[in-house]
Amino acid sequence: MKKTEPLSLEGIKTYSLKERHSKVSHQDFGRPWEVGGSLREFVARLPAILAGTDFREVVAAWVRAHRGGHQVVLGMGAHPLKVGLSPILVDLLTKNLLTGVAVNGAGIIHDAEIAMVGATSEDVDQDLGCGRFGMARETAEFLNAAISWGAKEGLGLGEAVGRRLLAADFPYKHLSLLAAAAELQVPLTVHVAVGTDIIHLHPSMDPQALGETTHRDFRLFAALVSQLEEGVYLNLGSAVIMPEVFLKAITLARNLGHQVAPLTTVNLDFIQHYRTMTNVVRRPTAGTGKGYALTGHHELLFPLLAAAVVEELENPHAH
Repeated sequence: MKKTEPLSLEGIKTYSLKERHSKVSHQDFGRPWEVGGSLREFVARLPAILAGTDFREVVAAWVRAHRGGHQVVLGMGAHPLKVGLSPILVDLLTKNLLTGVAVNGAGIIHDAEIAMVGATSEDVDQDLGCGRFGMARETAEFLNAAISWGAKEGLGLGEAVGRRLLAADFPYKHLSLLAAAAELQVPLTVHVAVGTDIIHLHPSMDPQALGETTHRDFRLFAALVSQLEEGVYLNLGSAVIMPEVFLKAITLARNLGHQVAPLTTVNLDFIQHYRTMTNVVRRPTAGTGKGYALTGHHELLFPLLAAAVVEELENPHAH
């Protein structure tokens, strides 16, 4: 058997670096910070590469949709509330920078607890072993009563809870996203998977009212999605529920004749998952728009994005 010799490097074909197309240019590099600059200047100094470009394009899409009177809808999990974003979300509603919000079932729990006592997020590791996890009396009694009341009134789950929060004498209801949406009459929908939320463990739970109100909210959310042409859909920190609900709303809207295109979608999370990349970023925008994935902690990334949008809208000609 003939011995294999190392491949000779003689005779390879080369070309000039100056002639080659390069994907990164010094013109796209970031610029060092100068003390005393504005937020607008900070964003302008980010590299025009990868997420630096995507971030600016998302800001531009959000601003463009707002100026054009198009929908900007936020779907989110509960974690953004747990890391302190309530005041920022309420401010975006007040400024009409969000035309609709959709949350999972845990969202109403943390929102209501913040309104009631200014605190939320129990220690599951501490409470699970002794059977105390999820057994907060006031949380379950208030929310389950609101859901039952909402069903009788023909309301969706989000509007029902929002109205009851608005009417309650809770000391921190100014921090409630649901109360703000109810007061401003911004559609806020709640999408529940039965058994995922602590209020489902309590005898005050009315399963029929839960199903009726959350299904009404799905239909309302689908109506918002049907109007997303030229708009923006943001998914913040929901890895399963909201991406699945969004995909079903998209197909329902298109089945009924709504093109929902062109469309910009954005997934914001500290880990990019298959479901969010597929159901939010890629599939809904295929051939009809553009999807973005911005990765980072909610408590850093979303306030920065919101601030950049507010800055752009309020100082459109600043430099």
